[in-house]
Amino acid sequence: MAKNARRVRNLDTNPCIEETDASQRCLDAHNYDKAMCTVYFQNYKSCRKYWHKIMVQRRGDGVKPDMPTAAERQQMLAAAGGKPY
Repeated sequence: MAKNARRVRNLDTNPCIEETDASQRCLDAHNYDKAMCTVYFQNYKSCRKYWHKIMVQRRGDGVKPDMPTAAERQQMLAAAGGKPY
């Protein structure tokens, strides 16, 4: 697997793998008709926006790593009562 592909599929660096996979499955199921998958695309976009905001906040606070690990993200989502996006 290419280095970039490993990074994209890494749970610690990519918080939106689930949303990515869901949108891809939707495209596959609907013969790549993007109009049928707008809800999935919006979920992915919301996910990226949410975690980008968290990453920028952590970077500003000097917390390393910038992106919380998969375990930290699960705890954060549990504390928030589920996915806020």
